[in-house]
Amino acid sequence: MAISGYLSEFSLPEIFRLLEQGNKTGRLSIQERSQNPSYPGKIFRIWFKQGYIIAAGDRIDGHGLLSMIQQRGWVSSRFASRITELCAIDQPAGLYLKKQGLLESEQLKLMFSQQVLQQVCKLFELQDGQFQFEAKVVAPITELTGLKAPPSEVTLAGLRALKDWTMLLDKLPEASSGVVSTITGKPQLRLNQLESQVWEFTNGDVSIQHIAKQLKLPLNKLQQVAFRLMTVGLVEEVPFIDVAVPPRKQELEMSMLSSSVSSNSSAPSNAFLQSLLGHLKSKANA
Repeated sequence: MAISGYLSEFSLPEIFRLLEQGNKTGRLSIQERSQNPSYPGKIFRIWFKQGYIIAAGDRIDGHGLLSMIQQRGWVSSRFASRITELCAIDQPAGLYLKKQGLLESEQLKLMFSQQVLQQVCKLFELQDGQFQFEAKVVAPITELTGLKAPPSEVTLAGLRALKDWTMLLDKLPEASSGVVSTITGKPQLRLNQLESQVWEFTNGDVSIQHIAKQLKLPLNKLQQVAFRLMTVGLVEEVPFIDVAVPPRKQELEMSMLSSSVSSNSSAPSNAFLQSLLGHLKSKANA
């Protein structure tokens, strides 16, 4: 399977979710948009295995991880240069170094965090770029720690740190919408305090605008939190119907509407249909 396109059309969180849900294995390449037409933008590569992120880097030679380890003085450059000769076939370099007693488990976790979480999270700041996913492309063992992370966790980390939401504004849920849980029980993902607070309102009976007021947060901040939960598949946006109207008033309005429809059935019906179609089209284009 080969997928390609532009981040302006298909956001990085959406790409990650597609690859995670499809349990895809391969390499996702992202080329940032260059300000100089004479020079191509930098290319960043992320490797997936069965839907998990297993490595990332921007070096063509595939020695990004080893370079990080050498900079910390944990292995010599001479030893690092022989890793491909010493490792068994398909054995991650990180696990080999651990087996040799050169790295501890905590050091491997630190390297994976620096290699994947820190570097990939920066990609969420890209204003535009081109992406391509190539299935079955195997990651070089020199970039592998032996660890992995769900793209949904990386997405949450990246969006939490994102400061400029310009590229995602048209994907944020509407202030008048509600959010409904798409899972049974509590989320398995680790949510921060604010995300957990918003999660408590995922029954669809309160609009995003009202949630923001109750939590005393700016509306755009609340929309961003809701989008994070939507992107990792925990909630979905739904039209919100205000149920706060008194029952007697509702009955009176329904009676008046029925009477109006009976006396002039075409006009109210057409207006209602046009309004509904307009709403659905706006949601489809969002």
